[in-house]
Amino acid sequence: MDTAINDVIKRFKQRGHLEYGESVTQLQHALQTAVLAEGAGASDTLVAAALLHDFGHLLHAEDAADRGIDACHEESGAAYLASHFQPAAIEPGRLHVAAKRYLCAVDAAYLSGLSPASQRSLELQGGPYTSAESDAFANLPFAEEAVQLRRWDDCGKVPDISLPPIEYFIPALEASLQ
Repeated sequence: MDTAINDVIKRFKQRGHLEYGESVTQLQHALQTAVLAEGAGASDTLVAAALLHDFGHLLHAEDAADRGIDACHEESGAAYLASHFQPAAIEPGRLHVAAKRYLCAVDAAYLSGLSPASQRSLELQGGPYTSAESDAFANLPFAEEAVQLRRWDDCGKVPDISLPPIEYFIPALEASLQ
């Protein structure tokens, strides 16, 4: 197995037990999001993106949001993973925060349905996009995939459900390597 995949699995095993802020752990959230992507028939690279979208949380202190700081986990995770994985496995995750800001701007029901933790992080992340920012986001490469990922992300917060081990997703990760 590739050393980058070993590192991903090791980090999830070392820090994946940390609370996500939504009654699930980082690992449970990542697995749920990837399971939802797979269930929707997503490509291996998008399944990998779903698994890895919050990887940046495993790279820095987890209490940043509680201290009123946006740690830009989407950027740090993407930067860390970019030298090993294809853009199609990295960019949707890098854009998943932007996708939340976009959805909040264009869909009032989406905004009103955000969990309290997502509402808090939305504030730290700059709030809903303006009309011009929404238009710019919609034209980015991987914007559509980021919106799909964002919706799975929002649903991947169910406590106490049965999930496969992270090793189940090794084939999707392998297919996503550069």
